[in-house]
Amino acid sequence: MPRSRTLPAELDPIARQLVMRLRRLKDHSELTMRQLAVKTGYSAKSWERYLGGASLPPREAVEALARITGTDPVPLLALHEITADSRDGRRARPAAQQQNEQREREQEQPASATTSHPGPPAAATAHTPLRATGPAPGRFPHIALTAGIAALAVALSAALLLMLRLDDEAGRAAVTAAPRTAAASPPPSYTCRITRVDGRWSAGVNKGRNTEIVYGATGADVAEAQCLLRRAGISPGGIDGMFGPLTLRAVKTFQQRAGLTVDGMLGPRSWKALRG
Repeated sequence: MPRSRTLPAELDPIARQLVMRLRRLKDHSELTMRQLAVKTGYSAKSWERYLGGASLPPREAVEALARITGTDPVPLLALHEITADSRDGRRARPAAQQQNEQREREQEQPASATTSHPGPPAAATAHTPLRATGPAPGRFPHIALTAGIAALAVALSAALLLMLRLDDEAGRAAVTAAPRTAAASPPPSYTCRITRVDGRWSAGVNKGRNTEIVYGATGADVAEAQCLLRRAGISPGGIDGMFGPLTLRAVKTFQQRAGLTVDGMLGPRSWKALRG
């Protein structure tokens, strides 16, 4: 999704806040839409709609993006829940208003019928002042209920906007600090034990799996590939289990030497070539 694309002007402020945070996480992780789709299970087209403000992402998509970027999902899920409730409330409000208006019309109809119905003048004179002195029964409770709901919604929106303003800077700091926190923790230790198993090279790290991995992946599969790249004479940097820029460059160099498609992704063909 182009970075210059602006969000719809009619987008709710809370929904706008959620989309902006998701955009910052995606940009900070340097993941492409294709890589984001592979890691989260939601298509690239879906993520274009989510990050463009065209549709509200599912709760599971928000959790997946938080997980792969190492971010606390609780603030994001709170924004998601508020946005979903706000959209449901806007859909339900016109129907509730129509029901209230219908009830008011039904309550007013007997008064008009009584006034126009022919009958003894004395009875008409006796009943007319009673109907003119006050509203139809049950009208005030509906009006009060509608006004109370509207006031509660306004107060809740004001409180949430204030909370989001105060939390915005903290959220930005958390997104920026996430990589530093991960870097500060001791990285996993991997040891390359290059051997031939059934005629195939193995580093003894991931038990011989050929799992497809892409830029941004972490874990034993990445460390296995790094060991095999080093065995092939191409340095991926350290054996740290992190598919970063150095490992990406090493994968592309190996694919070019092996006559494979140079896409920087370790799929079945690249694994087969690495294992010889």
